[in-house]
Amino acid sequence: MVLKKVFSGLLLAASVGYAQFIDLTPTQLEKKIEQKVVVIDIRTPQEWKETGVIPTSHKLMFFNKYGAYNIKNWMSNFSKLVKDKNQPFVLVCRSGNRTKQVGNFLSQDLGYKNVFDLKHGIKAWIKENREVTK
Repeated sequence: MVLKKVFSGLLLAASVGYAQFIDLTPTQLEKKIEQKVVVIDIRTPQEWKETGVIPTSHKLMFFNKYGAYNIKNWMSNFSKLVKDKNQPFVLVCRSGNRTKQVGNFLSQDLGYKNVFDLKHGIKAWIKENREVTK
C-alpha cells in the first residue's frame, strides 16, 4: 500500500514537471524572435486591433469573445506553423492566462516539448514600449 502511494506520488510529480512550460520576459522573447522561433498570438481579432501585435506574430485565435473554441480547426492551423512536437514556439495573449491554459493543453495533453509563453502577455510587451504592428 505504501509503495503504491509512493509510486502514485512520483507519477504525479513527473506529470506536473512534464506539463510545465517556460515563461519568457519581453527581452527573452525578443531573442526567440531573432532565432526565428514561431510566435503565436491567440487573442481575438478585436484585441489585435486594439493593441496591435508583436512583429512576426501569427494571429491564431484560440478562444472567441464568448470563450468558445474549435480545437480541431485550431490544431489544423497550428500544425501549419509548428511542424513537430519538438519545435519551439511562443504563445501570446493579453495577460498570460489564456496562454497558460492552451500551453498546458499542448504540453500536458498533446506532448509538445518546447512550449513558451510571454509572461503577463502583450501587456508586458507594451509596458516596455516595445514595437507592435496594427
